[in-house]
Amino acid sequence: MLLEIARGQASPCSLTFGQYACAQTAWLQDLQDDFLISLYSCLTPKPASAMDPEYSVLFFSKYDAKKLVAALTMFSQRFFHVALSLEWNMVFMNGVWEKMLQVPDIDSPPILSQWVHEGLQPFLVEPKVFACLHAKNVLCETFQMIVAALNGIYSDLPVEEQRNLYAGIKYYLIQDGSNQKCYSAAVPGLNSTAWFENYLGSFLEHATVGDLQLFGDELTLQKFVRDPVNIQMISNLTLLRETAVYYTLLLTSGPGFSLSSLPDRFVCYLSPSAVSNLSRDDALSLAQRISENCPLNLKHRGITRERAPSSLTTEELQVASSLVRKFEHFPPAVLRALGQAAVGLSISDIENSISDKDLEASIPALGEVRGWNAEQSSAIINKLLSSGYQIRDGQSLAKLGSLVAGLNSSTLRSLPPEVILEAIKLPEFVQQMVTLPSVLKMTFVEKISSSVGHPADLVKYIPDALASYIPKSLLVFGEEKPNIQDLSSKMWTREQAAMFFSDVIKTEPDFSRLSQSVLQGFTCAAANEMEAERFQELAKVMKKKNVKLGEDQLSCLVKMVTLHGIPQDLDNYPKDLLLFLSPSDYAATGSCRQYFANVGKANLDVLQRESSQRKQLLLEALACLKIPGTQVNEENAEILGHLVCDLGGEYIRSSGGNLLKQLSQCKSFLPDQEEAIRSVVSSGNTTFGPPVVWSAFTLNELSGLIPVFDHSILQKIPKNALTLWLKNYAHNSPLSREQLATIVEELLPTRHKRADGCPPDKQITEMVLNDDLMPVYYTPEELHTCLKNVSLENHLSQTLTYPFSVEQLGVLKRNLDETYPDGYPESLLPKLGPLIFFVTPEDVSKWKIISADTLAVLLKDQPPDDQASAVIKRYVGLGNALNATALNAIGTRYVCLLNATELNMIDSNSLKLASLNPSACPQLTQNILYAKAKQAFSDQKYLPAYYDLVEPYLGGAPGVDLRALSKGNVNMNVSTFAKLRGDSLLSLTPSEVQGLLGINLRDLQKWQNKSPIQEWIQKQKQSELDKLHVGLTGGTQEGYMNIVMPKFQCMCYVRTSNCCALNTYFWVTARRKTALWKQSAFSCL
Repeated sequence: MLLEIARGQASPCSLTFGQYACAQTAWLQDLQDDFLISLYSCLTPKPASAMDPEYSVLFFSKYDAKKLVAALTMFSQRFFHVALSLEWNMVFMNGVWEKMLQVPDIDSPPILSQWVHEGLQPFLVEPKVFACLHAKNVLCETFQMIVAALNGIYSDLPVEEQRNLYAGIKYYLIQDGSNQKCYSAAVPGLNSTAWFENYLGSFLEHATVGDLQLFGDELTLQKFVRDPVNIQMISNLTLLRETAVYYTLLLTSGPGFSLSSLPDRFVCYLSPSAVSNLSRDDALSLAQRISENCPLNLKHRGITRERAPSSLTTEELQVASSLVRKFEHFPPAVLRALGQAAVGLSISDIENSISDKDLEASIPALGEVRGWNAEQSSAIINKLLSSGYQIRDGQSLAKLGSLVAGLNSSTLRSLPPEVILEAIKLPEFVQQMVTLPSVLKMTFVEKISSSVGHPADLVKYIPDALASYIPKSLLVFGEEKPNIQDLSSKMWTREQAAMFFSDVIKTEPDFSRLSQSVLQGFTCAAANEMEAERFQELAKVMKKKNVKLGEDQLSCLVKMVTLHGIPQDLDNYPKDLLLFLSPSDYAATGSCRQYFANVGKANLDVLQRESSQRKQLLLEALACLKIPGTQVNEENAEILGHLVCDLGGEYIRSSGGNLLKQLSQCKSFLPDQEEAIRSVVSSGNTTFGPPVVWSAFTLNELSGLIPVFDHSILQKIPKNALTLWLKNYAHNSPLSREQLATIVEELLPTRHKRADGCPPDKQITEMVLNDDLMPVYYTPEELHTCLKNVSLENHLSQTLTYPFSVEQLGVLKRNLDETYPDGYPESLLPKLGPLIFFVTPEDVSKWKIISADTLAVLLKDQPPDDQASAVIKRYVGLGNALNATALNAIGTRYVCLLNATELNMIDSNSLKLASLNPSACPQLTQNILYAKAKQAFSDQKYLPAYYDLVEPYLGGAPGVDLRALSKGNVNMNVSTFAKLRGDSLLSLTPSEVQGLLGINLRDLQKWQNKSPIQEWIQKQKQSELDKLHVGLTGGTQEGYMNIVMPKFQCMCYVRTSNCCALNTYFWVTARRKTALWKQSAFSCL
C-alpha cells in the first residue's frame, strides 16, 4: 500500500499515522517531497491520539535528513501564511525536533539556518510548540546551546521569524510559572548572571518591559543588567525604546552606580532622576557624551513619531532641563559644552541668563541643537535680531541652523531673494528645511519662485523638503524641456506631478528611470496619446515602482489596459487595477483565490466605503473562498486582507479573534462593526486574552482598534499598561490627539475632589510642562488651581500637543481668558491649536489678525464652520488681502463660506498660486471663481496642463468654454461632468460630450439614471445618443418633442406630426416652487 501511495496510485489517507510510523525505513524514502502536505491534510480533520506524539518521533526518525529538509521546505512554502492546527503542530514538532537534534553539526549556523528558516517556519509561528522542549525535560544547559545556535543565525532571519522564535524562547522560560527560570544563585551551572546572553541573546531585541519583569524580580534583574557580558551584548543591540529606558533605569538606580561607568549606548535613555545629583563638571561631561552618542534623528525601534523627525522624548527633554538647571549663567563655553542638552533652556534662561553678545557668539552651537520648540527658537531669534544681528547674506542665514524655525514669515519675506538662493545651496542649511513649520516652508517657496523664472530652474534649486509646497501652476513646462533627473529626485504631490506628466513621458524613453513620485501624476489625456506598446510598458513600470493612484486615474488606467482585451499577465500591472475588474477577468492570470489575495493587499480606499463595487467584491470573495456561513478562519482572513474591513458585525462576532489583526488596520468602522469588535474583545477569547491582562505591547498591537473601545473595556485594562502605552507608543499609533484624550480620561479619578489649593506634589514646573503625560497628572479642578501664577504662553505650542481631555482644554482656555481679559495678543494666536474649537465670535472680535500666516495657523486644525467663518471675517474685516497664503489657508474646506464681496476681492494672480476646489459651493461662488481661474491660467490655455489647472473650477464654466474644451482631448471624468453648471451641461450636444469625456464616455451609461445626466439624456434625440455606442436610453424618439425643465425634473412628450394646433406653456411659480401645466386649444387632425 505504501508503494502505491508513493506512486500516486492510492490516497495518503488510506493508512493511519501509526501505520506510517511502523513502515520500513526504505519504503519511506520513496515518498514524494509533497507527501507531508498530504499527510497533514489527512490527519488534521481528526483529533490527535495519546500515541501520535510517539508515532511522530518514530516516523520522522526514519526519514533521511536531506529528504526531510526538502519535504519540510515544500511544507513550509505551502503553509507560510496559513495557521497550522495547534494540536497537530505539536505532534509534528515532537518528531521533527528530535530528528533535527540528531543531525550532525546541527549547532553550526548554516545547517541550523536551513532547518529553522526553510523547514520549521510554519511550526515556530506558534510559541506553544516550545512546550515540547519543556515536556521533554530539556535542561537549561541544553536550551542554552539551542539559543546559542539560534543566535548564530539571528541576523539572517526575517524580523517576523525572529519574533516567532523569541515568543517560543519566552514561552519555554516562563511556562512553569517561575519568574527566575534557569537561574539560581545557589546552583552551580545556573548561577551565571550573564542570563540575557545565555538564554535570550540577540532575541532580546524583541523583549518588552513586561517580558523582562516575567524573567526575574527587580533585584535579580539588577544583577543581570550589570553583568559585563550582558552589557557588552546589549551595547550592540537595538532594543525597543521602552526596554532600553527600563534597562538603563535598572542600571543606574542601584546603590553606588557612577554615571561615568555607564556605557555610551545607554546615555541616550537616561531618566531625570539619574542626573539630579550631578556636579556642574559632571553635568557638562554627560552633556558632551549625549551629544556624541545620541545622533540627530536617532530612531528607536517601536517608535516612529508623527511629530517632526527631530522631536525629543519626554525623558530626553527632562534630562536636558535637569542638566541646564545646574547653571545660572550661560557663557559661550558652557553653551558649547552643553551641546544637545541646551534644548533644556527655558524661555527665562534665554531672555535673562544669556547676554546679547554671548548669544550671538553661541549661534553656531545653538544652531546644531535639535528639538527646539516654537517658543524657544522664536525667543532666541527675536533676542538675536533685536540685539542687532543682521542677515546680510546666505552664510549669515545658514548660520542660524535649526534656529531658522524661529524666524517669522514677515522677516523672511523682507530678505532679498539672493540671500535665500545662496543659503539653499549649503547642504547643512537644506537639512533644516525638513522640520520647518508649513507657513515658513511656503514663504521660502514664495521667495525662491519669485526670483527663478523657469520651471526647470525652480525644480533644480528647490530643496527636497520644499518641493511639495510649489504651487502646481509654476510646474507647467510648456515649450521648456524638463530635466528628468531633477524631477525624479524630488517628492511631489499627485496634483503637482500631473502638471508635467505629459511632458515627462514624451521626453523620457525609459520609464524605469522615472520615480514613483513622478509616475503618480498619470493623466488620461497623456496616456491617450501614447502607442499601445508604450502604454503597456508604462503601466508595468508603475507596478514595479508601487505607484499609488486615485480612483479616477485607476478607472482610466483599467480602460486603457483592457482596450484591446484583458491581458493574460495582470499580475504585471498595478495591483489596484484589480479593484475595477472581476475574478473572471483574472482567470487567464490565476485563480479567484489569487485574485482576492491581491485585492486584499490593494488600496481598497480608492473605492467609496458603501459603493456597489466594494460590496460586489466582498460577495465574490466570500463565494470564491467557499465561506458558507459567517465564520472566517485565519487563513481566509489573511487572503481577504483589507476586505475584512467591509465584513459585517455578524462575521466579526462569529470569527472571534481571527479578524482582529486585519481589523486593526482599518481606517473606520460602521456602528454594527464597532459593537461586534467590542463584544469579541470583551469576551477575552482571543490570542490577546481579556483586557485585564493586557500590557502596553498588547495595546500597541491593537492600537488601530482603541478608538472603538468603550469605557467598559478601557476600565479593565491595567492603568500602568495604559500609561506606559501613552508614554512609549502613542506617537506611533494612528490615533489623533482627541482619541488619545479618551485614554487620559480613563486614567483620571472618576470623582473630582474640590481643590482648595494646588497640592505640593503637583506644582507645575518646567519639568512638568515638558512632560507629554502632563494631562494624566491633573484632574480639571487641580489643573485650574495649579495653573494660577503659571505663564502658559512660553509653553503653549508644545503643551497643546498633549492629549488633554475636553474638560482640561476648557480649563486651559479659561486660564488664558483670565490672563488676557481684553483679548489675546497677536503673538499668542498662532499657538492656540485645539483651543480654537472653544473660541466664540466675541473672542475673535478682540483679536488682531493682520497676517495671512496667522490665519493659516488658526485654520490648520479645521475648526467648525462657525469659528472658521468668524476668523476669516475678522481677517478680511481688518483690511487684509485674500492673497495666495490666505486662500491656501481657507482652502477647499472653507472657501464656500466666502460671500460674493469677499470672492470679488480675490486677485487672479493670487488664485493662480492657490489650491482650491469649489465644486461643492453655491453656484454663484463657482461662477465667480471660474471667471477668475480662467483669467489666472489664460497664459497656459493652449498647454496640456491647462485642463488640470482649471478642472476644479469647471462647475462655474459657461457652455461656450466647455465646447472649446471638448476639442482638446481632456478626457473629463464623469464625476466632474455631473458637477458642471446645469444650463451649461444641457447646452452640450452628444458629439461635444463625446469630445469632453473621451475614453471615459462609456461611464455615462452607469450615470444615466442620475441627475443631471438623466435630464441631459432626455433632452437629446435617441438617434444621436445611439451614435455614441455606449448604451444610453431615454432620449427623444423621432417625431416627438422633448420639453425638459431640469430644475424640477418635469418632462412632457408631445406628438408633433399631424398636429394642427399646439398652445402649451409652462408656468413656474418660483416662490412656491410648484409647476402648473396649462394647456388649451389642443387638437389634432
